[in-house]
Amino acid sequence: MNVDVWVEFLKSNWLVIVVALVVLFVVLNFVKTVVKWALVLVIAAFVIIYSGIELKDIGEAVTAVKDQAVTISKNEALNMLKDEAGEAKMTSNADGTFTITTPNLEVTGSQGADKVKVSFHGVPLGEWSMNDTLEAFIQEASRNSK
Repeated sequence: MNVDVWVEFLKSNWLVIVVALVVLFVVLNFVKTVVKWALVLVIAAFVIIYSGIELKDIGEAVTAVKDQAVTISKNEALNMLKDEAGEAKMTSNADGTFTITTPNLEVTGSQGADKVKVSFHGVPLGEWSMNDTLEAFIQEASRNSK
């Protein structure tokens, strides 16, 4: 977030913030039960709502960050597919499925399927459609396992 936005918010709402902090300190010092934390949450929610930050906006920001992280992870995984193809080992199962492992990746799928599941450092990145990079990776893993 922009620092100027926070400075402007603090300038225009300083009195509400000070009152909320004083009430929070009073509540924390005098109330010694679960009610204390309920009051703290109510006061915090009031300040957040009053400041104009909506939960929807926070959710959209979290989703945007998550999507960006997944995209970066996918790009990193594609680079790893190319770099670690020589170390890939394939395990074929009796039901026609396979698992390919490298130090950083795990690819699972079925023979002839158009999608595979990819995990990067143990974190699932979802199902990927087959492309040239994945085809080459699977072929290299197959050769390495023979």
